[in-house]
Amino acid sequence: MIQEIVVPDSEAAKKTENFLKHRFPIGYVRKLFRKHGVRLNGRRAKPEDLVRPGDRLQLYIPFEEKITRIAHGPPEPTELQILFEDHDLMVVDKPPGLAVHEGKRVPKHRSLLGFLEARHHGGGAAPKLVHRLDKDTSGILIVAKSEGIAQELETAFAKGEVRKEYLCLVAGRLSQDGGTIDLALPGRDGKPVPAVTHFAVVKRFSQCTLLRVTLETGRMHQIRQHCARIGHPIVMDDRYGDFAYNRQFRRSWGLRRQFLHAAGLALPYKGQLRKWTAPLPRELNAVLQRLEGEERR
Repeated sequence: MIQEIVVPDSEAAKKTENFLKHRFPIGYVRKLFRKHGVRLNGRRAKPEDLVRPGDRLQLYIPFEEKITRIAHGPPEPTELQILFEDHDLMVVDKPPGLAVHEGKRVPKHRSLLGFLEARHHGGGAAPKLVHRLDKDTSGILIVAKSEGIAQELETAFAKGEVRKEYLCLVAGRLSQDGGTIDLALPGRDGKPVPAVTHFAVVKRFSQCTLLRVTLETGRMHQIRQHCARIGHPIVMDDRYGDFAYNRQFRRSWGLRRQFLHAAGLALPYKGQLRKWTAPLPRELNAVLQRLEGEERR
């Protein structure tokens, strides 16, 4: 069954991918382009093609809205910590284990976006994600509450005007105090795209290293892939990590999620530079304390 969407008059011109990401989960949008399932005014669409008011989009892959509930799904985000909020913008401290949007194993009401949409029901424009964090990554996430601010923030991200800072624990001891990882990563079409990550050592332990990381680009899983590529994968990363190391680390220190936290974010907003920070979650901080105790002994 083909679904057709007519771009409303209220929409400004934007990339087809961004237009669809505001209406569907990112996984579904990527699947559409991967399988060439999008037509723009009758022609095959690419993610970067611009859509304008009055344009017609045809989606040839149906969106499955029914989601199978699982017995041990993530908790509902009823106690989400909001760091800042005004009429146009919300800054939240996302807990680990919370998906930002719905998926095959995540009902919408148990996703961050679903919770925020319910919270703002009838209160104006629906919340819009302008960047994302992995389900098991905690920390600062920006949510736009108006179309105009969403476009401004997307432009700021694209121009590199947003500074994102992460804390991560990686396997092994890094010898250098800091550096830059400049290694291309696969893009959405499979072709390599530039990716640059800067890191600085915060603390060395006997078998792992705590890093402070900033991004010059914002590729999918960029920090996780780059750390793995230099031989120091993020501790407990279940996709790019060292699985034998992870099993031993879990037995020794009890951690069951990847040690990656979005600790700080700064961006230009309404004429001034705004900054927000989020402390390490309790379980990550507890691991560091146990590691430091072991070092002292």
